[in-house]
Amino acid sequence: MLKRAMQFPVPDNEAQRLLALRSYDVLDSSSEPEFDALTRLAAHTFGTPMAMIGLMDSQRLWFKSRLGLDVLQLDRQSSVSAHAIAQAHEVLVVDDLRRDARFEHHPRVGMTPGLRFYAGAPIVDGAGHALGTIAVADVQPRVFSQAQRCALKDLSVLTMMALDGRRRAIEIGRMALMDQLTGLCKQAQFDQALEVELRHAMRTGEPFTVLCMNLDGFKAINEGFGHAAGDEVLREVALRLTQQVRLGDVLARLGGDEFGVVMRHGAKDSAQMLAKRIVRAVSKPITLSSGDAVGVGISVGMAAYADSVASVAALLGQAAQALYQAKSQNRRRWNMFVGVR
Repeated sequence: MLKRAMQFPVPDNEAQRLLALRSYDVLDSSSEPEFDALTRLAAHTFGTPMAMIGLMDSQRLWFKSRLGLDVLQLDRQSSVSAHAIAQAHEVLVVDDLRRDARFEHHPRVGMTPGLRFYAGAPIVDGAGHALGTIAVADVQPRVFSQAQRCALKDLSVLTMMALDGRRRAIEIGRMALMDQLTGLCKQAQFDQALEVELRHAMRTGEPFTVLCMNLDGFKAINEGFGHAAGDEVLREVALRLTQQVRLGDVLARLGGDEFGVVMRHGAKDSAQMLAKRIVRAVSKPITLSSGDAVGVGISVGMAAYADSVASVAALLGQAAQALYQAKSQNRRRWNMFVGVR
């Protein structure tokens, strides 16, 4: 005999709710002590063998933390929490799941022993989006008092505060690695990517190239138009560089008017093609907010990994030498380090 498929309600603001949830960058993340502490507190407060913090994705309920539950996620189709988030601000309590028509075909209700009791409070952000639930469950029917409903709702507020705190910490971490003027990576992240790529190349022999770049004529703009104009030029150059590098390459501002690229899986030919595109893109006129049109050039020095390269410092030294040579060229402003001839 075929079982009737469960139907779950969808909030009216579902599209916005999913965008809000994904802005927290939390789905499929590792366990974290503040969330595990909340599930333990919930189980202890209400004396239940099961407690969980579940976040409702488009087709699944994923558990950020769980106690007494042996799965990482459930299909949304068969999730009791789907009904809880549809209520947005109210606690959903089902004293006996077997006696509720909405859940009589729930796969976990039909197990032995099966779920009999559920109470879940929506985790609601400041804009009113229900991101998931903090819930408790039992294999025995229960009666949940009004005071217990309020306590569970308080725990949902604490869970939302933990999510907000987690997101702020991530944003602060990203800002620490980002140049505030251009939005590019800082040198620390560039150095880290270069170290990782070098170790990988040493193990596998897979080629990669580092590019060191320096603007030509930037000092004259700072002196003639002021530092605010110089900042405009740096932002525009950063945008143009971003449009030229490949997805997966690491582009960074190394300081002042210096930039760098770690070109992953990039051999010499690909790097020289990239350098040519960069020189062409950067050399186009830049219109300042004042209406003045200015121009800068860029010189590019490149060094490709070879078996003789023993360290990041050695590779950067080669790229710096190639950059110095590129600066002395009248027309073509890029140069690849070729070593001793």
